[in-house]
Amino acid sequence: MNLTKPVFGLNVDPIDAILARDDDAVLAIVVGVEGPSYRPIGATMAVFADRHRVGTLSSGCIENDITLHALKALEKGRPATVRYGRGSPFMDIRLPCGGGLEILLVPRPDRRALHELAERRRQRIPCSLRVTREEGTVSVADVDATGSDGLEFHVRFTPEIRFLVFGKGPEAGIFAALVQSAGYPNILLSPDDETLEHGAAAGCAIRRLTMKAIPAELAVDPWTAIVLFFHDHDWEPPILAYALSSPAFYIGAQGSEMARNARNQELEALGFDLAALRRLHGPIGLVRSARDARTLAISVLAEVLSTAAPAGARDHRPHS
Repeated sequence: MNLTKPVFGLNVDPIDAILARDDDAVLAIVVGVEGPSYRPIGATMAVFADRHRVGTLSSGCIENDITLHALKALEKGRPATVRYGRGSPFMDIRLPCGGGLEILLVPRPDRRALHELAERRRQRIPCSLRVTREEGTVSVADVDATGSDGLEFHVRFTPEIRFLVFGKGPEAGIFAALVQSAGYPNILLSPDDETLEHGAAAGCAIRRLTMKAIPAELAVDPWTAIVLFFHDHDWEPPILAYALSSPAFYIGAQGSEMARNARNQELEALGFDLAALRRLHGPIGLVRSARDARTLAISVLAEVLSTAAPAGARDHRPHS
């Protein structure tokens, strides 16, 4: 008998799922990890009264059992803690990784606090969800590291990596479609109709470029990656000048080493020194001299994700 009805989908977020439904739910949080683990401490899952669940806390080996315990917590109206793997009383449930997981189950989490959390996340403001272990009281704080201080457990949320993709041609459209398919927030900005149509067909947010600049209302934060795919390199210096003056954690531009050198000379003429230019990636991508737009897109995405981004960019992901 299948006790749960998993809800799959890109960017499915347990907290947003709770807010999207009116029925009772349990918020399950990984509050302890011993040894190797498929999911990190602070990962979340939602379990609903009808046994639907959103998210996962393992590779699929404990979700049915978590659902049973979550429904019991919902019935009793009190938080509960369940342990799996090392040190667990459930000898018949084993974790393939060989580690141990401790799960806190919070029935009917305060929706006002969850709404506040959702609004801060929408505004890309780092914050923490604080949960008392005994009462299951939920509140939102500015920023605490994910972990326990004894009576409370904190889940730190920081903004998702966001991509601002500038360019014209298949490279820009395919890269934007790739990050969209991976579930990352993104905007494709181009002066070209065909490129914008490609992005729109893939579900990307699109913006027409009417001048060589980053629109002022696009706030760039430390969790933003800016990537340029122009064959007409005249578009690049004004956009890169703004990017290099921003806190973006990754800035890159397509082109050969010759194009990079010419680009750097123009930026030097605009007053950018060597330290600033070192922030600019180019040629971009882990696969050098990629000639295929798909290979280039995957190569660039891998480079962005492997860059030493701020810790928050790899913290608690919204669709965990």
